[in-house]
Amino acid sequence: MRKLIYAINLTLDGCFDHMLLGPPDPEVFQYYIDLVKGAGAFVYGRKTYQLMVPYWPDVAKDESSSKAEIEYAEAFCAVDQMLVVSRSLDKAEGKNTAVIRENLKDGILKLKKQEGNYMLTGGADIPLQLIQLGLVDEYIFLIYPVFGGKGKRLFEGVDLAEQLQLKLVDTKVFASGSVLLRYVKAL
Repeated sequence: MRKLIYAINLTLDGCFDHMLLGPPDPEVFQYYIDLVKGAGAFVYGRKTYQLMVPYWPDVAKDESSSKAEIEYAEAFCAVDQMLVVSRSLDKAEGKNTAVIRENLKDGILKLKKQEGNYMLTGGADIPLQLIQLGLVDEYIFLIYPVFGGKGKRLFEGVDLAEQLQLKLVDTKVFASGSVLLRYVKAL
């Protein structure tokens, strides 16, 4: 069964608004390029999907984009599947893109049973639902050395049915001072 990885960038005080973080440094960007290159599928909610598409497909075609932006965009566009969880989205653009409207758990379990590389999810609303359903296998938190001071914080207002125990399996400190923490579910 392939795993579902939740990756998100955060400020030290837990804010996840990308406008508070600024652009990633080259080392962090390369980490994400490599992560996306290894992915077989994306699982996004409507808001995250609409931030990512058509943004990254357009970057892939834009000659004024940086080499790193183009490399990330090409990796993003090469991922085999994209699942968009939404009750309000009429249709999703792109190859192998599907919209799931009902029964999130069954839809993700079906994807996990398919052959392929790991699945990535990002954003907040849908990943938090996936966490509550016990479907996330690995967590990647990239902490930027900044206090957001405002904005929505990760896990704000979320109640888990039971405590979720995680095991730290990797850390990386980037030259910029950002810290990557990678966890898996503790058995």
